[in-house]
Amino acid sequence: HVQLVESGGGLVQPGGSLRLSCAASGFTFSSYCMGWFRQAPGKEREGVAAINSAGRTNYADSVKGRFTISQDNAKNTLYLQMNNLKPEDTAVYYCAADSPTARADVRTLYAMYLGQGTQVTVS
Repeated sequence: HVQLVESGGGLVQPGGSLRLSCAASGFTFSSYCMGWFRQAPGKEREGVAAINSAGRTNYADSVKGRFTISQDNAKNTLYLQMNNLKPEDTAVYYCAADSPTARADVRTLYAMYLGQGTQVTVS
């Protein structure tokens, strides 16, 4: 069955960096559009970054220039490198798999499969 397991969250000071990882299994990882969502307390879940099977990427305006999404198909692992973190980046971050034909667009990113989330706290 499909599994998405995030890791790498934690507590970091403003200006610091974290790298989130998402280990995927149970589906053809390299064929799917993948992405990261986040949800802060009292706020709706929002798409943060997306990458399609061709390697095209897309980011929310709030993280553009600070976050980088990437994937290692040999390891079936998705990454989110987060630099220059701000307190407003505090949220639970979720790894998601959209469909193989989905566009890499955070505005339309859909969580066909969703991980359990990892907490990122910037303080």
